[in-house]
Amino acid sequence: MAVEAGLRPGPTVASLNLAPTQAARGLATFRVSCSTVTRREDRTGLTRPSDWTSACAAARNWADSDSVTFFNSWFETVEVGDGNAFATGYYEPEIRGCRTRQPGCETPIYGVPADLLLADPRTGERGRGRVMPDGSYGPYFSRTEIEEGALAGRGLEIAWAADPVDLFFLQIQGSGRLRTPDGEVIRLGYAQQNGHAYVALGRLMRERNLLPPVQISLQTIQAWLRANPGEGQLLMRENPSYVFFRVLTGPGPLGSLGLPVTPRGTVAVDPVYVTYGAPVLLMRMSEPRADGLWVAQDTGGAIRGANRFDTFWGAGPEAEAIAGPMQARGRSLLLLPRGTLERLSRRDAATQP
Repeated sequence: MAVEAGLRPGPTVASLNLAPTQAARGLATFRVSCSTVTRREDRTGLTRPSDWTSACAAARNWADSDSVTFFNSWFETVEVGDGNAFATGYYEPEIRGCRTRQPGCETPIYGVPADLLLADPRTGERGRGRVMPDGSYGPYFSRTEIEEGALAGRGLEIAWAADPVDLFFLQIQGSGRLRTPDGEVIRLGYAQQNGHAYVALGRLMRERNLLPPVQISLQTIQAWLRANPGEGQLLMRENPSYVFFRVLTGPGPLGSLGLPVTPRGTVAVDPVYVTYGAPVLLMRMSEPRADGLWVAQDTGGAIRGANRFDTFWGAGPEAEAIAGPMQARGRSLLLLPRGTLERLSRRDAATQP
């Protein structure tokens, strides 16, 4: 939890001189989160739902043109851990595919299987898995097992992808768009994951000298996988994590809160360390485009640790070009409702012997 990682009061928000455009986007994004932060348990141990009530009420009708004043008035900053931030990027990809299986579209995109459970039905112990043939509770099918047909014939296919490499990266991004040969666009959103740990291909390729470290990015990994299809399939299967999708008919894409994420406004975080729905300031980043005010609305299998962030850039070629190679280091501050740190200090003092 964030408290155990160590907390240090940061500078006042006013002293940070937020850029008006960043603050306006941050305020609009924060409003989206208010339906969740005012009623969701905070796994970090930093806030209570009631802590957000006043700031969210103020945000409802606050003028975007005066958004800097909003953050100056309602928030204080805290450094979690050492405050040394590492940020990557993600985006909403568009891949080729079809609604039904046909030549050129033969890689299934699955919806959530009914036998994927979130807890052991006998003990209630949390953890994704399935009831095994002998009645025990065990791991759900891995990527390899699924690709080799473990789910075939169940009618779980919601669409078919033209390229298995595209589908692999769609699963990493968590949502995206599928464009059919006749121009129809189907929006796909994250629905569930098989419970296996995520393994980063970039790390494997670096360890095996498959690509020079300075050249490893989303684009170069994709190019290598396509140039080496046999080895590429085996490498992708070393990431046993597998994502299931659903068709989106409303706003999207959706983050892990079930809320629409905002291009250049949403950041994915580890919710054990960063409060879902809280604003986050990234500053002095080695990639300046990562600098600015973000709101924690998503997470991901690779996003672990107190100051690990994944910035969302939207859809299209520009978003892909920014997000793909993004690896930025700098500093981070978490913005919490004013009075949070004082309350935490009083709580800590009351528990001292």
